[in-house]
Amino acid sequence: MSILSIDTSSQVSSVAVLSAERIAAEISMQGALTHSETLMPHIETALHMARVKKEELEGLAVSIGPGSFTGLRIGLAAAKMMAYALHIPLIAVPTLEALAHHYVCEGVRLVPMMDAQKGNVYVQEFAWEAGVDGLTLREMHALSILPLIEVIAALTGTAQPVLLLGDAMQKKNTIELPTHVRLAPIHARMPRAACVGLAGLARLARGDVDDPVVIQPLYLRRSEAEVLWEKRHGAEGAQ
Repeated sequence: MSILSIDTSSQVSSVAVLSAERIAAEISMQGALTHSETLMPHIETALHMARVKKEELEGLAVSIGPGSFTGLRIGLAAAKMMAYALHIPLIAVPTLEALAHHYVCEGVRLVPMMDAQKGNVYVQEFAWEAGVDGLTLREMHALSILPLIEVIAALTGTAQPVLLLGDAMQKKNTIELPTHVRLAPIHARMPRAACVGLAGLARLARGDVDDPVVIQPLYLRRSEAEVLWEKRHGAEGAQ
């Protein structure tokens, strides 16, 4: 079973073609070009590299956020279009859940964080636990928006190893981390389509799919443009 997976939740544009047995192709790029310029060419190239025709795909997984407002809309629009046109299941994968698939191991607290601007982060905590069917990802703390310094301070209360994932620490190298807290290496820190695909395959195996017509990005908050428009609109209305 081959599926296509897409992640446009950050500055990284990432596309992968994979199955439960292997990652056949993956393209990830962080550069000056926008997602609208790179996504469709990357999809075409990844399918060609994997030697998989789009008609042979059996599912499509896409990161739904939280993350970049514009990026999420571009990725989800492309995923909806392809899933509808090819008549294949669409699997919506929360971005922070996908990040937790970077490290499938017991005994580590995984704390994915994405930049939410103004010193805040989208944060969630996971842990892999052993079960009868192997390791299972468990949510330890629900998705929320918090100040980054508050998140780091809360991690000082335990000696269990903690691994930070995501882009939230990308420009915060001056923040001192507790001794048991580590920042994932750069090659495994940012969102990857392959990890979206791995999470998507697990959901697809359970029959957990989404309706392309109704699925929406997971934002948690309004965009800065919406906030500014409301301020200006309100100011104009008061005159």
